[in-house]
Amino acid sequence: MPAQLTFAAPRRAKPPRHLADLSWDERREAVGALGEKPFRADQLSRHYFGRLADDPADMTDLPAPVRDRLVTELMPPLLTSVRDLTCDDGATRKTLWKAFDGTFVESVLMRYPDRVTMCVSSQAGCGMNCPFCATGQAGLTRNLSTAEIVEQVVAGARALDRGEISGGRGRVSNIVFMGMGEPLANFSTIVRAIHRFSDPSPRGLGISQRNITVSTVGLVPKIHQLADLDLKVRLAVSLHAPDDELRDELVPINTRWKVAEVLDAAWTYADRTRRRISIEYALIRDINDQAWRADLLGRLIKNHPVHVNLIPLNPTPGSKWTASRPSDQTEFVRRLEAHGVPVTVRDTRGQEIDGACGQLAAKTVE
Repeated sequence: MPAQLTFAAPRRAKPPRHLADLSWDERREAVGALGEKPFRADQLSRHYFGRLADDPADMTDLPAPVRDRLVTELMPPLLTSVRDLTCDDGATRKTLWKAFDGTFVESVLMRYPDRVTMCVSSQAGCGMNCPFCATGQAGLTRNLSTAEIVEQVVAGARALDRGEISGGRGRVSNIVFMGMGEPLANFSTIVRAIHRFSDPSPRGLGISQRNITVSTVGLVPKIHQLADLDLKVRLAVSLHAPDDELRDELVPINTRWKVAEVLDAAWTYADRTRRRISIEYALIRDINDQAWRADLLGRLIKNHPVHVNLIPLNPTPGSKWTASRPSDQTEFVRRLEAHGVPVTVRDTRGQEIDGACGQLAAKTVE
């Protein structure tokens, strides 16, 4: 019997409307509907996206009565930090967030010598049911709103700007939709979030779309839909097996869209956007790390604009699987390189705090 997949999030109360949910024109309309001049929306946007303000008292260019009303209506609190865990000498920080309805989600900030990457969640939980992923095993609670996604990055940007992250003041340079959830199952919302991230300040955060990565387990129609939008974000396909027999087990969505269909959609995306595709492949001992599977993967993707990220499987509670042996990992890399396929082994950043790939489960502590 095939694993249960969940595409539609359960109906729940919606988060309150926030400035980050709205386009530039919509912000002006919202401010006008509150009886204020449209330029007040520009001021609010400058405070939120440009100055990263979270204290209304700092918005001194807004008269106090106007400020209080606009902040109440258009900048309501969305996510409350419950717990921060750090590792890598403070360069990696995982935050557990509590939303307005008690839903929990997680995000991870990772500081490297040349960049700062935010790994954001697009859903609370995930409906894709991949058995080696803690998030997938938790099931889907609900989609996040645009502003709930954006706020994860804005909060990270504030922490960097205030020098709270090891290494001094800095800014977010890269965003990966690789946290909780299947991003393309919350399609219109993540597209709006991409625009908030990439629109120049004060319309957005001014992060290049080329520094934004959207991952998917292979929702083929949505990959085509994303390709039609003329965005420049990178597409990462979580493949994890090159053959349908095994991928049906590891990535249950494969029972609907097979490996060939997923890769064909990825090549279409690459052709439309001129962006290289990232193939994500979690190496699982004695499951998908055989040399013949490396050869099969190499044959399927060689001569395409692609890069393979091999991910040593990160441990999750109750999992029967573990990471590949170093010798098998080395041979897998060698086989792919023999086919002319660029490949790297991903740094398991955040593993000690359950913040690495596949580990996010938004667990609370009693």
